[in-house]
Amino acid sequence: MELEKIFSKYPALKEHQARIASATEAVRLIQPGNNVYIGAACATPRLLAHALESLDKPPAGTTLFHFLTDGAIPGKKEEAQTKYAHKCFVVGSDARSAVKKGLAEYIPISLAQVPRLIENGRIPIDVALIQVSPPDEFGYSSLGVSVDVTAAVVKYAKHVIAEINPNMPRTMGESFVHVGRFDHLVWNDAPLIEFGYAPADEATGQIAQHIASIVDDGSTLQIGLGQIPNEVLKHLTDRLDLGVHSDVITDGIVDLIEAGVITGRAKSQDRRTIVASYCMGTRRLYDLIDRNPLFSFRPIESVCDAHTISLQNKMVSITQALAVDLTGQVCADQFEGEFCSGISTQLEFLRGAAGSPGGKPIVCLKSTTDNGKASRIRLSLLEDEGVAVARSDVHYVVTEYGIAYLFGKSIQERALALIEIAHPDFREGLLEKAKKHGYVKRGQSLRKKSAYAAKEERSVLLRNQKNVLIRPVKTSDTPALEQFFQRMSREDRYTRFFRRLNNLSASEAQHLCSVDQDSEVAFLAVSGNGEDEAIIGSACYFVNPATNLAEVAYMVSPQWQGVGIGTAMQLRLMEHAKSRRLRGFSAIIQTYNANMINLAKRACDDITIQRRDDTYEVTMLFE
Repeated sequence: MELEKIFSKYPALKEHQARIASATEAVRLIQPGNNVYIGAACATPRLLAHALESLDKPPAGTTLFHFLTDGAIPGKKEEAQTKYAHKCFVVGSDARSAVKKGLAEYIPISLAQVPRLIENGRIPIDVALIQVSPPDEFGYSSLGVSVDVTAAVVKYAKHVIAEINPNMPRTMGESFVHVGRFDHLVWNDAPLIEFGYAPADEATGQIAQHIASIVDDGSTLQIGLGQIPNEVLKHLTDRLDLGVHSDVITDGIVDLIEAGVITGRAKSQDRRTIVASYCMGTRRLYDLIDRNPLFSFRPIESVCDAHTISLQNKMVSITQALAVDLTGQVCADQFEGEFCSGISTQLEFLRGAAGSPGGKPIVCLKSTTDNGKASRIRLSLLEDEGVAVARSDVHYVVTEYGIAYLFGKSIQERALALIEIAHPDFREGLLEKAKKHGYVKRGQSLRKKSAYAAKEERSVLLRNQKNVLIRPVKTSDTPALEQFFQRMSREDRYTRFFRRLNNLSASEAQHLCSVDQDSEVAFLAVSGNGEDEAIIGSACYFVNPATNLAEVAYMVSPQWQGVGIGTAMQLRLMEHAKSRRLRGFSAIIQTYNANMINLAKRACDDITIQRRDDTYEVTMLFE
């Protein structure tokens, strides 16, 4: 027997050789009324779990505790059958049918809090069934791909039964347990469980691209489970010195490591080290982490501590949600009444990223249900959809239709921002419901029917060597545009609107922001990012179908004049207008506005300027 050979080979192991047993012999240690923990995810001890279910006389009153497992509950996923009561901290695919049928109970709790309940006896564990690597010559096995909650379980359980698998990688960090801690040792050389995602659909790919667009060089990543967060990794190949501090890691990081994108050099804590608590992937990932000091696997409560997370600069947390309401409440573990996920460690990472300098807490979801018949962005969460993340903790929300930044925003601002990233088929309905419930003003309109065109964004380097973003306007920009107007000088307001305005009314600001991007097109120049974004310029054009010309107008913040914003916005409008085969631009300019006249002259060679009293009528024809 292989295990006996290993024990006889090393003197330090010989005294423990008597603990070797078959799976059936080992699980007979479990007594009636025991609480039994089953190891997690790709380290699920399938041999032991099967032996327990196969006992002729199952110990009565036994309860099995676990979070993600694979093969711990017999039967097909939709036809779960078990002889025991189950309590799970995450409702994964292994437990979904069992929970639905009442064979298992769901405990909604952060995984980072579970070790404390085990330590203080609120969840006493009598027997732990785990899977580990073979011991080394000193008698130490590694918890391998599943340190997570298992580390605390091994520490506090009355008895531990270990499934020894030679395919389990030896992970570095806090993953080692001496064989003297194990009551029984069971050999199992089956291939380690592997995990992967199906090819991403178009919506998933678009969401991933949106998220990737706000991940800066030098960021530290937490990539939660879910296809969307993992798809993001494919769009980060051009970043520099990314780091990883995550509850779980998957195959997605391997390509980035090999390409030199993930280096950890910019991390403020655990530099040049990938910190994780467990991993779910394929043999390719397992071979990479085996005995590799680049990785440090640590207990879940250590990795997923909000304060520890906040110490990382530019911490990016990506959480996949099931539904979001117009106030920002997030449902992540229950959908349309069915429990189908868990709290996991989302709150710790969202709050940690929020406290991180330059951090980005991101919630992502598809805009509709899989059949496209219902919006996942709702007026309010359904009666049987619990709130996993409070509205006060939500910063970025991303769908395939764009990015909404909610933190510090009013209910009206949140509602408009979320409606804009909802599926176009549901936007009008959401807006009407929001009006009815007083979330937005009765007069609010939403003329733009299409999705936010992220592809129309352009980053521009100005003469002062500062980068700004020129992007399409959003309906939710209305309050910021009002503030921008207030910063304009009295004369600048007049040259733009040809009337003396002390303030821009809400309806006027709404009209400028809620454009259809067809007959009326508007762009903004903004500085900063989603958290501290400020409008510094506005550019728009209005198409005259009779002439196929567009009338243009610009505004530039006084503090940013003279550095090239006007030129950059004009070039952007020209690029956009030419793509739509417009003939050119027209403009009405005050005779004393030399800057605008010079800007018009730079637009193209074919320009006509005619004076009409105190104004010039300018026509600029494209080639």
